[in-house]
Amino acid sequence: MPDKKGKVYLVGAGPGDEGLLTIKASEVISRADVIVYDRLVSDSILSKIPDHIEKINVGKSAGNHPVPQQEINRILAEKALEGKTVVRLKGGDPFVFGRGGEELEFLYEKSIPFEAIPGITSALGAAAYAGIPATHRDYCSSLHIITGHSGKNGKLNIDYASFVKLNGTLIFMMAVSTFSQIANGLIKAGMNPETEAAVVENGTRSYQRTFLSKLCEIPKVIAANHVQSPAIIIVGKVCSLSERLDWFSRLPLKGCRILVTGPKTTSGKLASGLGELGAHIVEYPCIRTEPLDFRLDIREYNWLIFTSAVGVAAFFNKLYESKLDSRALCHKKVAAVGPQTAEELLKHGIYADFVPSIFDSRHLGEELIKRNKITSKDKIILFRAKDGTQELIDILENNHISYTDVPVYKTVYIKNEKIDVEQFNYVTFTSESCVKSFAGSLADTVDYSKVHAICIGESTAKAAKAYGMNTIVSDMATIPSMVAKITEVYHAN
Repeated sequence: MPDKKGKVYLVGAGPGDEGLLTIKASEVISRADVIVYDRLVSDSILSKIPDHIEKINVGKSAGNHPVPQQEINRILAEKALEGKTVVRLKGGDPFVFGRGGEELEFLYEKSIPFEAIPGITSALGAAAYAGIPATHRDYCSSLHIITGHSGKNGKLNIDYASFVKLNGTLIFMMAVSTFSQIANGLIKAGMNPETEAAVVENGTRSYQRTFLSKLCEIPKVIAANHVQSPAIIIVGKVCSLSERLDWFSRLPLKGCRILVTGPKTTSGKLASGLGELGAHIVEYPCIRTEPLDFRLDIREYNWLIFTSAVGVAAFFNKLYESKLDSRALCHKKVAAVGPQTAEELLKHGIYADFVPSIFDSRHLGEELIKRNKITSKDKIILFRAKDGTQELIDILENNHISYTDVPVYKTVYIKNEKIDVEQFNYVTFTSESCVKSFAGSLADTVDYSKVHAICIGESTAKAAKAYGMNTIVSDMATIPSMVAKITEVYHAN
């Protein structure tokens, strides 16, 4: 056993939207050795956890029963005593009906170092995403967050009369199954049955549902709409503001479900762009890239061509390993297949001398030649994927252009668990490799004619069409253009 104890960070993950995770929480998660998480931590947050970190789900076990609290305590202590950095990741805020205090008490008794990092409680986050301000000086003067979870005897410990007299906003958590009893208690204590009320299910998540009603009708609303946990119930005059202030349900992609197949390391920009517009994103990485070792000698070449941002990163990593920097590219010309590749070059202080009007390998080669950027007198070196597309090579050879093809990384297909693709409005593909790996994971179990594929370019679309998918190509081979195309076609339908 290590001499030095580890440390446990009790971290609030917020109500679901990954953007609500605090900067400090993200930083601690990124350097954890172990993450012990609950069922209310959203999939979008879990998908951002690096693969090398051990993840322990204590939200469910065999039979779908929660892991007992004493077992969770034991896991935290055991991992910390191994000298590991442990993140106890809980939905919402761990000190708001999250039993976080109980876990820290246990760690204190075991003399295990700990730190608490608060999160946004769903009581406030879900209300905000439903356009309901918890307080408003024209409507109320206090806010009260109340658990609707009954005790072991099945009874609720709520002083209804006191809450009615306060005339404030009441937010009930964990109360879906008990709210009929709560509503009756409030009405018997003197609250007007017509008091405005709301139910917010899956608050801050793309599939959030909000139902506005009156206190006396909320139990019927819950039953009629099959409302499930996690959900909050808000009682108070502020609920009347939702129809005017509910910004979340007005987002252009609200209700749209999208499967993102790009590699985990690069799909974040697409996923976040779609998420900001209200889409429900499920990341399903179908490929990953692995760097290759290669000999770097660019002295005899006057043109360097890059066909991906990954290739740029691999090139400069090798350059820096060789104790060189961007000055090694002095007096050389550099071509990039598109703006993302050019953007990666700029990170290293290199401005691309040429980017084609259409961002793919074919147009890169054709336009370099048509615009007399390169001739048979030039010496060209390509930095790209092993087994990359043949189009650029064919164009160079057909025009008698001397070149050296240097594979700097390889694409590895990922075998995923099968997924019901028909539950998604669209599936996004940013390369032919993504298409092929996606099809490989699903084998012959899918009717591809029901897959609406959003493709970054024509070559990717060609691969998708070969499987019988309905293909839609973004106007430009860029992530922002893919986001714009999805928004356009979603509203057209």
